[in-house]
Amino acid sequence: MLTKAKLALPQESPLNMPRHAVNESSKPLGTMFQSFALTTFLARLFVVLMTIALSWYGATEMYLVLSINGIAGLQWLFLLLFCINFSWISFAFSQATLGLFSQLSPFSRRRKEQEVENVTAILLPVYNEDPLRIRASIQAMHEDISKKAPGKFAFFILSDTNKADAWIAEEEAFNSLLNNDQSICPIYYRRRNNNKERKAGNIADWVTRFGGAYECMIVLDADSLMSADCFQSLTRRMKAEPSLGLIQTLPTLIRANTLYGRIQQFANHCFGPVYASGLAAWHGSASNFWGHNAIIRTKAFSQACGLPILEGKAPFGGHVMSHDFMEAALLRRAGWGVRFDTDLQASYEEAPPSLIDVIVRDRRWCQGNLQHKAFVFAKGFHFATRLHLITGIMSYLSAIFWLLLIAVGFALAVQAYFVRPEYFANPSLFPTWPVFDFEKARSLFVLSMSLVLAPKLYGWFAALLNIRRCFAFGGPILLTLSIIVETLLSALYAPILMFSQFQVVYDILRGRDSGWKPQSRDDGANSWKVVCRAHYSHTALGLALASSALFLSPELFYWSLPITFGLTFSIPLSWLSGGKNRGNIIRYLGLLRAPEEKHTNAIITALNKHDNALKPLISDVEIPSLIRLTSNPDLFYWHLAQLPDANLASSKQEESQKEFCRTWICAEWQIIHNQDIHGLLNHLKEDECLSILQHRSLLESMEKFVVKV
Repeated sequence: MLTKAKLALPQESPLNMPRHAVNESSKPLGTMFQSFALTTFLARLFVVLMTIALSWYGATEMYLVLSINGIAGLQWLFLLLFCINFSWISFAFSQATLGLFSQLSPFSRRRKEQEVENVTAILLPVYNEDPLRIRASIQAMHEDISKKAPGKFAFFILSDTNKADAWIAEEEAFNSLLNNDQSICPIYYRRRNNNKERKAGNIADWVTRFGGAYECMIVLDADSLMSADCFQSLTRRMKAEPSLGLIQTLPTLIRANTLYGRIQQFANHCFGPVYASGLAAWHGSASNFWGHNAIIRTKAFSQACGLPILEGKAPFGGHVMSHDFMEAALLRRAGWGVRFDTDLQASYEEAPPSLIDVIVRDRRWCQGNLQHKAFVFAKGFHFATRLHLITGIMSYLSAIFWLLLIAVGFALAVQAYFVRPEYFANPSLFPTWPVFDFEKARSLFVLSMSLVLAPKLYGWFAALLNIRRCFAFGGPILLTLSIIVETLLSALYAPILMFSQFQVVYDILRGRDSGWKPQSRDDGANSWKVVCRAHYSHTALGLALASSALFLSPELFYWSLPITFGLTFSIPLSWLSGGKNRGNIIRYLGLLRAPEEKHTNAIITALNKHDNALKPLISDVEIPSLIRLTSNPDLFYWHLAQLPDANLASSKQEESQKEFCRTWICAEWQIIHNQDIHGLLNHLKEDECLSILQHRSLLESMEKFVVKV
């Protein structure tokens, strides 16, 4: 039976991928981008000048608010923190304004495309994910490619799964899909025993083993979905632009079935295109990479993107976690263009289902972004690249600055309440009254809120101008109501996220490593116990701030409600955020609707069809891996065929290390001394079970448990 088992991988075609240093010289960009250099320069100038002008105005006005009788002590700190935060929202506003102009511009830039003869690899990295959900996605994309682009693409499922049950569940789910049909679209499967460097190492392993056979690779995520038309447009655009190293699409959120998921999905559809257009305009040829739903020139990636290992220990040292930002930066430093194409359709992903899931993901992203401090002033990087890195860092540090601003504001209120003012501190015939300019303060608050809310108004306005898109949101009335609801709900969740990000940054600065946890793909229906444990500190802070404000001044209590209300009720708000049966009134009222819900793309319909067809198989996932394997002889011998042959150097090296491997020795002893598979499972630990699955000699000794048919 072993000889009949098919191999899950094609013949290897290695590429060398040297590891680069933090500091290296840059190479000039290809000539293809020179014609757009002026447009990009003007876009960058617009963003920089508008940010500086607004920041200067805000700083000046706040100084005048505080300085009627001079600034002292905590007021200077309050002014500094205000300037930092106001500059941050001014930068976001400037990008959104540029995006609105770009969307309303009558001059659209048509991207060049050229027919492709070569096969493009589609890489789908997975890590302890739900294999049936991934299988449904692959089936949908494979069917679409088979109809529209046969012979043009090849799928590679790249597993970094490190749990025995999840590994066998993957093989059981994917085995029937795997094929080597070059005339349509082959599907391959590879699992790494050593998942070093996480996703970056997963992709690099494929590049060094198989990358030489493919001019380009399209990188997806476990929840990604893309139509054949989008796949083809990406490959044709890369073919037409030889100096391009990477094209990033704008992934659209789909299939959100929870309250928080629908908030993210609506914002992504309504406001996302405005932000994206602004980013694309000033990024030019030095754009960013978000790790998925993008096409990369394989040889450019192998030559340029060998990530450096940072000095020191985690969380700031070691392997680069947020590899995508740095891979885009390294491509640009090596002279390759990196572009953000926002016009490509049918590029999808799914959102984290609940607030807790977002916080867990932010923990990993935050550590990766803070690591980038090592590259901000490194040699060879483009100005736009440095700005990407700084904004990535500030996206998390801003939580600290906002919380400090609130804390200092409360400290000033406490000071004003308890400290007796010195009306005659200086020699004078007239008293010095401790006042500040309320009118200017009110005007500055209105301006700040306008800058924060303007991108939402831009999204509303852009949708109204496009009649078809407007009615895809439910029409002008439902669109307007949805924006109001999204704004209110986001305002409630914002202080919870702010304090959570503060806690995350604090943990990282204390030296705690985030590790590597898979992203949740379920409906995020957390229990009250889980939610209480996650948010008791938010609730305590909210109650403390609210009671302090009420004690100091009723006016301060009302002014601080946008912050204290969300924090105080963080537990019920978080509970409502997840679970497809919670907060459903929003969906029933037709609010927070995404255009794909009314005009569903064919590829989403296909995904839903395959997802529903596979649901009856979900209950089988809980069966232990070794029972699943030994009760299915075909799967057992197929799995065995994928392991290194005993005559290969890698297998011989493993055998020579046997005496130093505790899990190997213990697993072998248990197999020898147990004649029943259930008895064996009662004594095996997880790492021993994993050892059996990845070592040929151990698995061959398991043959006595295989069901004979």
